This record gives sequence, C-alpha cells and structure tokens, in this order.
Amino acid sequence: MPSLPALAAGLLSGFVGFASSFAVVLQGLRAMGAGPEEAASGLMALSIAMGLCGIGLSLWRRMPISVAWSTPGAALLAASAMPEGGFPVAVGAFVVSGMLLVLAGLWRPFGRAVAAIPSPLANAMLAGVLLGLCLAPVRALAEAPVAGLAIILTWAVVGRINRLLAVPAALLVAVGVILATIQLPPGILAAAGPVPAWVMPRFTLAAAIGIGVPLFIVTMASQNIPGMAVLNANGFRPEAGPLFAVTGLFSLAGAPLGGHAVNLAAITAALCASPEAEPDAARRWWAAVVAGTVYVGFGLLAGAAVAFMAAAPPVLIQAVAGLALLGAFGHAIQGAVAVPAQREAAIITFLVTASGLAIFGVSGAFWGLLAGGAMLLLHRSGPFTRA
Repeated sequence: MPSLPALAAGLLSGFVGFASSFAVVLQGLRAMGAGPEEAASGLMALSIAMGLCGIGLSLWRRMPISVAWSTPGAALLAASAMPEGGFPVAVGAFVVSGMLLVLAGLWRPFGRAVAAIPSPLANAMLAGVLLGLCLAPVRALAEAPVAGLAIILTWAVVGRINRLLAVPAALLVAVGVILATIQLPPGILAAAGPVPAWVMPRFTLAAAIGIGVPLFIVTMASQNIPGMAVLNANGFRPEAGPLFAVTGLFSLAGAPLGGHAVNLAAITAALCASPEAEPDAARRWWAAVVAGTVYVGFGLLAGAAVAFMAAAPPVLIQAVAGLALLGAFGHAIQGAVAVPAQREAAIITFLVTASGLAIFGVSGAFWGLLAGGAMLLLHRSGPFTRA
C-alpha cells in the first residue's frame, strides 16, 4: 500500500495533470473537427490510456514513471487548420504519430535521428504553435473584462503561493463564473459516464506530414525527453527506448477513439519522482500508480466535462488554456534563442509556424521547421563565392 506522502503526491499529480490542461486538449480536438461526442471520447481515451500506461510502466519497472497526454501536441492541433476530410483524417494523423513514437523507441537509428533535430528549431516550432493560445487571456480581457480579470488575477495570486495550483485555481474560478452566468443543459450529469466513439482513421499525405510528423516531434522534444530528464535527476535511469515504444502503443490504442498522443510526463512527473513523494526511493513508484488511478477516474467522467465546456463561453475556456501554456511558451522561447549561431534560423521557424501558413493542406508547423532547417543548412554551407 502507498504511504501517506505517496498517496498525497499521486492525488495532487493526477488532479494537476488533468485540470491544468484538459481545456487545451478539448480545444485541439475541436479544431480538428471533433464533435461533442468525439471530443468526449478522445478525452476519455487519453485519460484512461495515460492512467493505465503510467500504472503499467510503474509496476513493470518499479519506478515512478508518470504518463500524461501531449499538451504541446494538443496546442499544435488547436493552432492548425482542420484537415480536408475532417476528424477521421486527423485521427489518421494521430495513428501516424503513434507509429513514429513506437519506431523511435524500437529502432535506435531513428531515435537518434529525431534527437539530432536542433533543439532551437524544435523549441521555436513549439513557441510558434503556442503563441495563439497564449494570447487568449488578453482576448478574454477585451471580450469579458470582469470574468477575464478574475481568472487572470486568481492565476497570478495563487501562482505566487504555489505555481502548480495556479492553473487549477484559475479553472475553478472560470467554472464558478460560467455556472453563475449560463444555464447548463439538462441531463449533463447523465452524460458523465464513459462515451467511447469509434472513428475510422483516414490517411492522407498532407495530414501525415502537416499534423502527424509535427505532433510526433513536439511530443518527443517537449514531453518524452524532458520526462526522462526528470526521472534521471531523481536517481531513476530506465532505458528510454522501451518507455517511448510503450507510450506509442497506448497512443495507437487511443487514436481510433479520438486521442491524439500520450507520453512521459514532465512537470507532474517531478511530483511523483521527488523524495517528497516518498523518502524510500524503492517505494516511490506508488505515487505514480495513484496518479494513474486518478487519471482513469477522470476519464470515466469525460462526458460531463465536455458537455460543460460546450455550454461555456469559448473565450473563458481559451483563457484558462492560454494560462496553462505560458510556462511552456516561455521555456520554448528561451530554448529557441539559446544558441546564437542558430538564433536566426530559430526565429524564422517561429515566424513561419506562428503565421498559420498552410500549403497543399500541410500546416505551418512543418513549413516552419523546414524553413528554419534550410536557413541552418545555408549558414553552415559557408559564404557564397564568386567565380
């Protein structure tokens, strides 16, 4: 049985992991064309997949291996145009991303090739993806000044005391404001149960390149690799490949139900892996098991969450999502400009990605990475010479 500190750390990790970013996930699924039932199914699939995956990996390795959904990946979806063909085509891209995750874990040359993508370019692409959502709190101030200000002030004040609780506190205020200003649809509690909705994937080259590949890259660069770093920093050194492959398999399992990707947790992983969760490192895996159980419980209530969000003013939900992504945006910007020799290429990647450019149905994230990579190669080739 878990000790009291491990139980508390797991409960906190599960609550923070779900409450701080599920609004981002719903924004991403809706942008891809998911209807209310499909969005609820996707949220359910992701929550249950990351819960079961975290429990399974922790029991297997006897380490606190926390698993989360890809929040940067959801932000990528929210910033991308709906693919031609709608949500089934997006689900096909989710399958492509899951297959690449499995491949990166099982085939070392491919994993090394992904790791060789310059960090400034990957961070710049992520920053460009996140920019639009991070502006949502400002838009909320313009469209709903009182409610927007209440949400932002709550986030700022609580964050001054405990940063991990800042976004959940802002979410609670947003929920309170919404409950006070709108009439919820009848039968919302009846919709609380599991809501699986099978979506047959459709595969197109444009969606695979414009959604699947960038989703894979941001998931690896912003979640899996930092997640391994958190484990290593706390004295746990599992082999990375099998962990990446297992999260890829769970991503594949969740994709036909609308889930975009699950991966190693980064921020919430520290709650379960640190000595505060359990002084005995050999028993610290209990915290991750508890967190996984919390995720499964939230997944079983996904229908009510989506029904509530559908009735809420979109700008307030987007404001909470934007606040949840500010930290990731700041880290991405910092990483993008950290290497002076690659700064110009990173800025080009950021600008092209943030522009929303779409060519041949392929999203700006791919073109941003391509443009930055081309500039990097041009600089490395040396100055042009005249004959």
